[in-house]
Amino acid sequence: MSSGAGLLLSSVFLERGPSYSIEEFEVLFILLTLFIAVNGLQRSGLISDISRRMEKGRAVPLKLVLSTFFFSMLISNDAALIIVVPLTLALNVGRKDILVILEALAANAGSALTPFGNPQNLYIYWTYDLSLISFLRVIAPFSFFFLVLLVAASLLIRTEKTERSTVYPGKIGKSAVVYGLLLVVVLLSVLHFLPVYAAAVVVVYPLLTDRKVLRVDYSLLISFFFFFGIADNLQILFEGAVGSHGHVFLLSSLVSQIISNVPATLLFADFTDNWKALLWGVNAGGFGSLFGSLANLIVYKIYVSDVNTDNYAGFTRRFLLIGYTAFLLSVLLFSLLYTL
Repeated sequence: MSSGAGLLLSSVFLERGPSYSIEEFEVLFILLTLFIAVNGLQRSGLISDISRRMEKGRAVPLKLVLSTFFFSMLISNDAALIIVVPLTLALNVGRKDILVILEALAANAGSALTPFGNPQNLYIYWTYDLSLISFLRVIAPFSFFFLVLLVAASLLIRTEKTERSTVYPGKIGKSAVVYGLLLVVVLLSVLHFLPVYAAAVVVVYPLLTDRKVLRVDYSLLISFFFFFGIADNLQILFEGAVGSHGHVFLLSSLVSQIISNVPATLLFADFTDNWKALLWGVNAGGFGSLFGSLANLIVYKIYVSDVNTDNYAGFTRRFLLIGYTAFLLSVLLFSLLYTL
């Protein structure tokens, strides 16, 4: 695992081990409970049923992209993708690879608009003691610019009906209600309406009823654990290297491509008061590489693990091409609004 190797090498080079905060372990725990709750909904047949309903009518790509964008504003980009991407892959339509890539872009763009849309926004919002108005005034051009582009792109996609390769359950199980409520508990914990430990019920319930629901992607959680450690180690290297407004934007966006935008936020927040450049940098950094955002990794893992997908190399190439195009557009937009 490359993230593990990066943590080991940085620790050896700096002759120190990383330190972790309680907040970082809380993020990992919340992510675990999100995985479990959504997996329970998938096994209940609810997501498959919703997908069959959504594929009816016109403008399916537009409905998926807009749903992802606005869900991300409210329930975070990770949670939105965990829900929408499996639904998309269950649809009886073609061009699922492009749909999923647009959903990843929509999740990163939509979540940037609110303080609780993603972890890096929440951290910046609280660390710099911002008002909601000042926050929205700075980041709104970023989100709405990409919303317009995504709407245009989704209207250009033509999806054709395909033959299903998987038999989906025809009846929704009673567990759908339970896991729906458990998902609400997790989201309320994310928004701090409930304490983090309240989400423990999401782990306890399947332990007592159906342990197969606990079979989620633990490798993704381990990767993110390593990213936090790398960010802690790199703080020593970058201390004093951050200067102007443009430097903050460029460095935070580029470093996000390697260690993900949440660790990059933790890294640069210690060295700069330029919260506007940092906010733009880490959200722009969510575009591009698979490691730019945890949301990108979630999309990739779900796509390649699905029984209805193939040609993973082609998907990866398209993901990177479209992602880096969005990244370059965000750099251009920042340069037009601010002075690099």
